[in-house]
Amino acid sequence: MTRFLASVALAALLALPPAQAAEEEKVTLNFVNADIVSVIKAVGGHTGKNFILDPRVTGTVNIVSEKPVPKDLLYPMLLSVLRTQGYAAVESDGFVKIVPEAEGKTAASPTGEAAARVPGDRIVTRVFLLQNESALQLVPVLRPLVTANNFVAAYANNNAIVITDYAENVKRIESIIRSIDQPSGGDVQVLRLEHASAIDVAQTIKGVMPETSPSPGSPGSQPKAALSTDPRTNSLLVRGDNPALITRIKSLAASLDVPGAGAGNIHVVYLRNAEAAKIAETLRGLISGAESSRASATSATTSATSTQPGTQPAPTAASAAPAAPASIIQAYTPTNSLIITAPEPTYRALRTVIDKLDARRAQVFVEALIVEVSTGLASEFGVQWQSARNVGNGQSVFGGTNFNTGVAGGLGTNIINAAIDPRTLGSGLNLGLINGTLRIPGTDIEVLNLQVLARALEADSGANVLSTPNVLTLDNEEAKIIVGQNVPFITGSYTPTAGSATNPFQTIERKDIGLTLKVTPQVAEAGAVKLKIFQEVSNVTRDAQLVKSADLITNKRSLESTVLVDDGQIVVLGGLIQDDQQAAIDKVPLLGDIPWIGGLFKYETRNRKRTNLMVFLRPVVVKDDKGAASLTSDRYEYIRNLQRGMSLPQNWLLPETKASELPPLDAAKGKPLGTP
Repeated sequence: MTRFLASVALAALLALPPAQAAEEEKVTLNFVNADIVSVIKAVGGHTGKNFILDPRVTGTVNIVSEKPVPKDLLYPMLLSVLRTQGYAAVESDGFVKIVPEAEGKTAASPTGEAAARVPGDRIVTRVFLLQNESALQLVPVLRPLVTANNFVAAYANNNAIVITDYAENVKRIESIIRSIDQPSGGDVQVLRLEHASAIDVAQTIKGVMPETSPSPGSPGSQPKAALSTDPRTNSLLVRGDNPALITRIKSLAASLDVPGAGAGNIHVVYLRNAEAAKIAETLRGLISGAESSRASATSATTSATSTQPGTQPAPTAASAAPAAPASIIQAYTPTNSLIITAPEPTYRALRTVIDKLDARRAQVFVEALIVEVSTGLASEFGVQWQSARNVGNGQSVFGGTNFNTGVAGGLGTNIINAAIDPRTLGSGLNLGLINGTLRIPGTDIEVLNLQVLARALEADSGANVLSTPNVLTLDNEEAKIIVGQNVPFITGSYTPTAGSATNPFQTIERKDIGLTLKVTPQVAEAGAVKLKIFQEVSNVTRDAQLVKSADLITNKRSLESTVLVDDGQIVVLGGLIQDDQQAAIDKVPLLGDIPWIGGLFKYETRNRKRTNLMVFLRPVVVKDDKGAASLTSDRYEYIRNLQRGMSLPQNWLLPETKASELPPLDAAKGKPLGTP
């Protein structure tokens, strides 16, 4: 019945003649459980607006007015009804789109000045530029006031807040932003000090008045009173909203700004970051240079006065004034502090320099990536003949082919060596024919009568070596990492003569074999990093025992360079691409050239080796404790994940053993490293 009455009311509204509808200024609405599509059509007929409905726009609405309402209110009332149903209206050129509320913020809604003039429940986008407060801190306060399906965010680069929501709600939020974004009520006050150092006074006040420092329990919170220094004028800058607190700070600063006990006061300055010995050396050089310049100026003035003939040299201001007491600067390394004995003006100047030099130095985390990919192909094939016979009277007859080639440098491929000791045969297929033994005339050596030796070998090798050494070091400080072995090398030997009482001995020298990386970074103000690099990769060659050398043979690849890299960028320092191909054929003249049969009288070897080596570096500048903590957390969790992968599967025959695992980083704080 209700749907029937709504349809009748809708038909009555649509059946009004155009002339009569134009005369009527007010309309009585009576939609009870009416279809939302039909209501939108009725409003469009009276307002002349064209609507495009999303297929998801469905449902029923109730609009009842006891008294006639102006036609100008039909469209705003429709927008309010759509908002209660979870839909939004987005106006475009000549038509209105009705879409779900969640998609309204991505549609073409009014922005800027046009959005400020839009009333009612239309989706708009406004940008608010803050002058005093932080946009990042204000967004969490405004987010609960924005409709759940709409948008609010901060843009830190120009301290702006972007809001997409219904026009009336955005205007309400605008008034809240204007109320909050007000300049602080406290003015900045300048306290000029006459005797004490502004830097020392500021540190003393911060130590005894916690209101001038952020709360340790609330990171990022603002102090109740801001306190800073101006070393150029030796002044304190104070700002706060509490007049009583500002008065206390001014009173304490005035009490501390008194002359020292004497002309040569002794001051102790504790350093936070810099090394006391280096700072003391720098300050002594600064003081000696200033005193030398002052002495030179005094001598020049005296000489100019005494050169006038017939006059007595008048005492100059420099000569009449008493000599300033010498300044003494000493470093005390156990507490990393400076002991300064100097007049108050000199000390204040030195204190300003110390505060600038005692800044936190940046650190650089250098990630190195060394990739070596090598492949090798080798093949050999050959037949060797040998025949020998004792003919008596200490004489023997022998003959055959004897080739000394092969991928192993000839060892293990020669038929004569195999006849002496078959264990020397090289890798691969070895076929031979032995006919008894044979004694070498004139000796007691008896060897096998190896008459035929056929060898065949094909080898395919590959290696993929990936090294990732990482180092963390201070700016302008060298870092060094060595991963490898300490290998002994023979440097000399002594063999005593017969009858000597000296025992034989050898002298050796140990050298680091493996991966060596030395890095000295220098951070520029623009963010670039200058790297002084020395990198070396060395290893003992795998076939060194097969080579006729006096000692071990090592392969070494080193690189030394100075490069400029942007923070976080990857740079390739150098590479080696080597392709080594060798081939050798030993054969009997003429017989080795006969087709097919010639293979029985020759020995052929082929060897090819390709090596690709690349070195990459990526420096990351760590400027504060947050960056260092993030880096430590990432590497700590990486090691914990590796430890989890080392756990052994369960076996009912063996006792259960659990792999050692580091605790979570939050739980590890405050415990000794390695404590489970």
